[in-house]
Amino acid sequence: MLSRSRVVGLTAVVFALLGLGAVPASASDGGVTCPPNQPICVIVVTDPGGPGGGGHGGGGSGGQQVCKVAGSGEVVPCFDPVFGWWSNADGCYYKLLSPQPPATASEWDGHYPRGAIYAGTCLGGGGTGGGWRWFNTPPQGYGGATPTPAQLAQQAIDTMRLDGPAISLTLANGKTGLVGLPVWMWTQVSATTWGPTSARAAVPGMAVTATARARQIVWDMGDGHSVTCDNPGTRYTVEQGARSSPSCGYVYSRSSASESGHEYSVTATTTWNVTWAGGGQSGVITVTRNSTARLRIGELQVLVS
Repeated sequence: MLSRSRVVGLTAVVFALLGLGAVPASASDGGVTCPPNQPICVIVVTDPGGPGGGGHGGGGSGGQQVCKVAGSGEVVPCFDPVFGWWSNADGCYYKLLSPQPPATASEWDGHYPRGAIYAGTCLGGGGTGGGWRWFNTPPQGYGGATPTPAQLAQQAIDTMRLDGPAISLTLANGKTGLVGLPVWMWTQVSATTWGPTSARAAVPGMAVTATARARQIVWDMGDGHSVTCDNPGTRYTVEQGARSSPSCGYVYSRSSASESGHEYSVTATTTWNVTWAGGGQSGVITVTRNSTARLRIGELQVLVS
């Protein structure tokens, strides 16, 4: 039986629990970097989030047929530019042969010149096995309702990998951050964490191209406060000492001692603007993705005897 390869991107979500001890590591490998004789350690926590994280506007089926594989119930595109139109009746894609086979072809089975012959590609679950097949009228689902440009734009977005921030933070003393000490926040910049990244979706006679760019990151610091940064932040280096971040930072006013695990849960949410154009129309769709990390903040105790 013929089958079509389907590629599904699975994005692993990693929650990094920041430990008490300083763990030497290379910054390029992620983890904790504690240079000798320096008061600041850099903790790099990579959590790309997932395609399903957050919502996105636009799209929807708009009353179109939902195409599914009968055996598994898996939803598939109703049109594929290579295989043609999906038929729920038998679990196959069909594409009209052009030119049609000669009248002597066995697939006509005596029906020539009535009807037409289609190339079938079946995904299983009661399919015919694929191959050439004669139909008196077009197969069920063939030439189904044409999607709108906005629906094609959403299809393009669904093929993109748009991640939450690849979270990076600074911590003091290699163990915990300190109340009153600036925390720098930034994301490692890539096509999937900040953009731009593009994708295209098409049906016969119409194509739409969508391009996504991150607009801002909202950092929920876990203590009831949040910081909105319209940039990816500035990467911290030990030469900066205890200065505040020039672009995206925060200062805690109380420790995390009363929190679960004695740590703050920091959530960073990226808002993506996706501009699209095609089919004589254009628009903007908003998408959000988030990532999470844990952060311990303590208080400096000074004893005077």
